[in-house]
Amino acid sequence: MHTLTPPSRFSGASIHRLSLPGLSQAMKLKPVAVTRVRAGSMEPGRNNAVTNAVKATNIRWHECQIRKIDRQNLLQQKGCVIWITGLSGSGKSTLACALSRELHYRGHLSYVLDGDNLRHGLNRDLSFKAEDRAENIRRVGEVAKLFADAGVICIASLISPYRKDRDACRSLVPQSTFIEVFMDFPLEICEARDPKGLYKLARTGKIKGFTGIDDPYEPPLNCEIVLQPENGKCPSPQTMAEQVISYLQQNGFLHS
Repeated sequence: MHTLTPPSRFSGASIHRLSLPGLSQAMKLKPVAVTRVRAGSMEPGRNNAVTNAVKATNIRWHECQIRKIDRQNLLQQKGCVIWITGLSGSGKSTLACALSRELHYRGHLSYVLDGDNLRHGLNRDLSFKAEDRAENIRRVGEVAKLFADAGVICIASLISPYRKDRDACRSLVPQSTFIEVFMDFPLEICEARDPKGLYKLARTGKIKGFTGIDDPYEPPLNCEIVLQPENGKCPSPQTMAEQVISYLQQNGFLHS
């Protein structure tokens, strides 16, 4: 069991904060304004230039005494977003669960945001049309940001086929705390697996706009981790989870 220590100064990635006096003064001058700041330097919960403008008025940002650093010291880890992307059938959900299990066994708090699971609740009102898919990713990005701010290692597992949507989610959190994991498995492997039978439906025209068949998948250009077949064979979920955990260890996420 980890020993809880008093809050100390965060030694990892720099997070810029507005001072309370400055924030209060800004509120008095512009009580309904939403300040735009560059990605990676904003308060948790604030929007930036990538997202749509806030439509609500008469709202203010409320600062709490307990900060992200305090929550991280309590949990003895650093909050982050592990965004797993890839084609349907590439093993995203399997990796997410294996990774969460391994972190749990090692005494680290994580939570999985699975794309299918979220469509049973938070995103149940969204279809698979282009605009709804973009909104689906936006919502998950916002929720993942909150988990990371709480000090939790958030594991988001979604196809998320478009770079601009993934990049928008990346911009919500400090740059070093967004870890994009690309399941780089070719279409033929994913289609051969076809655990949900969706490729068969897409091939027969019963599903339209299916990623990899009649809708594109845009692979990451600068992701943190790439997982691929080795000698034509797929690594085990345990092996892939260990690769991600190794990255977390090397970059200081598994201690406060």
